[in-house]
Amino acid sequence: MARTNETRANAAPGAGTVFALRAIGLVILARWLFSMSDMGFSLATLTAMASSPWVCINLVFLFLIIFLPGARARAERPFHPLPQWLRQALRLFALLGFVFAVWSVGAFVWAAGWRRAVTTIAATNGWLVAAPALYAAVMWICRPRALWRTNTAARRYAIGRYAVALDLVTRTAIVWAESRKLGQYDSRELSVRWPDVPATRSGMPKAAAATLVTEPPVAGVTHASVAAAAPRASLAAWWHRPKVELLWDSPAAAGHNRQTVFRAPLVTEGDRVAARALDAMLQQA
Repeated sequence: MARTNETRANAAPGAGTVFALRAIGLVILARWLFSMSDMGFSLATLTAMASSPWVCINLVFLFLIIFLPGARARAERPFHPLPQWLRQALRLFALLGFVFAVWSVGAFVWAAGWRRAVTTIAATNGWLVAAPALYAAVMWICRPRALWRTNTAARRYAIGRYAVALDLVTRTAIVWAESRKLGQYDSRELSVRWPDVPATRSGMPKAAAATLVTEPPVAGVTHASVAAAAPRASLAAWWHRPKVELLWDSPAAAGHNRQTVFRAPLVTEGDRVAARALDAMLQQA
């Protein structure tokens, strides 16, 4: 089958994520160098910077987010162009930067007052607000998510941060947790276990809850059903949201019978539809 060549006009999926992360890193670096130029690049300033742990954390974060070692946009990994260790490191450093930025801005507003804080924000061109927003954007870009979107035609399913790829010819299933491969299994030995969802938790009628979770899956899943609006739930229902399990039951593997491959919460309607479609395909296999 002919493959589309990757050009600048037809970039591989994930190239936008790499570009966005590098752009954020360059903006933070440019602002940091501008602040250092105002203080002056003296020996005392550089010595104080070298002895500051926060400066060292920022330098490591800027190096990782600008150079992105090991990052490569690939069509088979549209949502994970970064290696798993790099994604987790950027998420950790971005969290530390966000907490430090919010704490610094909050302490300044508490000590100086709102009027002086607004004046300072205007004098710095909004950097006191933009800095926490950039760190939050990095955390959102590096959030846990599946390897791809659900595509029933290609036998690819995404449930939470887990992804399952079925091959009907070889009757195998490959399971991924983000960009880490959990294993390859015989699809005839896999099954989906649905949880019991009490109607009082979700706030839905009892018949609707039973239809949503325990209804036997259908073979055809349309895009309209994926885009259907999910019912509103309370905070308690979100905290106790139901989880679907993928079980591996291999009679030939001694000591490995009836194992749980993964357990994922059914957060969105797309997760529920993908789980029903996966259950239908496994039953057909």
